[in-house]
Amino acid sequence: MNHQSNMTVKTINKSQQKLWLAAIKPPMYSVAIMPIWVGTAIAIWEKNSINWSIFSTFMTSAILILAWENISNDVFDSETGIDQNKHHSLVNLTGNKDLMFWLGNLCLLLGIAGVVTISWWQQDFTVIGLILSCCFLGYVYQSPPFRLGYQGLGEILCFFAFGPLAISAAYYSQTQSWSITSLIASIIIGITTTIILFCSHFHQVEDDLAAGKRSLIVGMGTQAGSQVLNWSCGIIFVLISICVGLGFFPLWALLSFVSLPFAIHLCRHVSNYHDQPEKVSNCKFIAVYLHFLSGLLLSVGFMI
Repeated sequence: MNHQSNMTVKTINKSQQKLWLAAIKPPMYSVAIMPIWVGTAIAIWEKNSINWSIFSTFMTSAILILAWENISNDVFDSETGIDQNKHHSLVNLTGNKDLMFWLGNLCLLLGIAGVVTISWWQQDFTVIGLILSCCFLGYVYQSPPFRLGYQGLGEILCFFAFGPLAISAAYYSQTQSWSITSLIASIIIGITTTIILFCSHFHQVEDDLAAGKRSLIVGMGTQAGSQVLNWSCGIIFVLISICVGLGFFPLWALLSFVSLPFAIHLCRHVSNYHDQPEKVSNCKFIAVYLHFLSGLLLSVGFMI
């Protein structure tokens, strides 16, 4: 009897651990890391130098700001009922929405403090202006009274926040100048980041509809969504090829093609299971691997 009780307790503990891991979303933090990494790598390629204090401070701040985004998303989604079946929601796990709300705000304040420090070091407020713009887009995406993510605008906001704005800020933090190369690269990273958000909706069409959320997948349907995904993945590698051919990127940027199998796997998986929530629910994690590996190798190409 005691043995059975111990086994039950262990099973419950493992189940809780899995839920907490799913709630914290460790792989998703590549979304915060990659824009800073890519912007800095391009700065190294063009200026042949790096300020490690600025890089480490910016990286820490980006992670904290994304933590605020993720925590706030669970807090505000709990108010609409869209997360009632989401067992790994931080609000559902803790049962304390107010605690999560203030914890999220603390992460935001610490993250902003880091970026303010960078601007103070440089005596230039450009970086803090760009990052505050990112935070504003993150707020209107998920928070009342805006909730633009519920109007199908989430992917557009995501593209600009994690693409052009974030990478331009990272590049500027190292050089205090602008670069056409970093802008082009920001389009690529913006697309791969947006693909993650896009893929996160294939399996929750019914929950989105019930909560009145008109995500892009709800609007266009999962079949059309799978076709849009195919085109989006293709555009990434076409852009990289063109940029290498025109000399905007170094030849070594073609290392990012090592991530092509992940893109192919993602597109095939979604094409096969787009209308089967249980089977397609893991596609966002494949998208995370694509985003991380393609961005990492693109950056390595610049640094080589």
